[in-house]
Amino acid sequence: MSITPSGTPRTGGRLRNEDAHHSVLEATAALLVENGYGALTIEGVAKRANVAKSTVYRWWKSKPALVMDAYAHETTIRVPEPDTGTLAGDLTAFVADLYRIGRDPVRTRALTGLMAEAQLDPAFAEPFRAWVATRREVVATLLTRAITREELPATTDLAHATDLVFGPFWYRLLIAHAPLDPADAEAHVATVLHGLATRT
Repeated sequence: MSITPSGTPRTGGRLRNEDAHHSVLEATAALLVENGYGALTIEGVAKRANVAKSTVYRWWKSKPALVMDAYAHETTIRVPEPDTGTLAGDLTAFVADLYRIGRDPVRTRALTGLMAEAQLDPAFAEPFRAWVATRREVVATLLTRAITREELPATTDLAHATDLVFGPFWYRLLIAHAPLDPADAEAHVATVLHGLATRT
């Protein structure tokens, strides 16, 4: 940071850019949960973030790319990768955090809306699946770590095991036939691990 002749600090352009980038992501996430994907516009995001519309388009070429970047940013903050020392502990912590979405009707509406848009809009499907892949990678990391600790055999089908972890979440979120209760996480994880052990 440099100092102006008057003695006041001069803020660099990089810092301003980082602040603006963060503001756009925060504004997008807020508008997404407030109004849903369909009602969200680049103009509305720029206004909420107090930046020019051209600034938004400089970093994101489309609304789908912006929305998924914002949701990925928000999810990374809310759902960190656990490291408890055991696979059961790691998965239970991850699934409990995941299930807490069910207690937040605004986030639930936003996420189910994103899933619906991904089925209807081919342009949105690609960034949505890319975001889903990042969440799957977290679980795959936990499972790979467990293989290293010899909690799981090296022959474990990681893709299928990851499906088993996320299956109850998406099914209950979309169908709403049963609640997503963090208190159920431990039992659900135990069922998954029992199934993997039995299959082995």
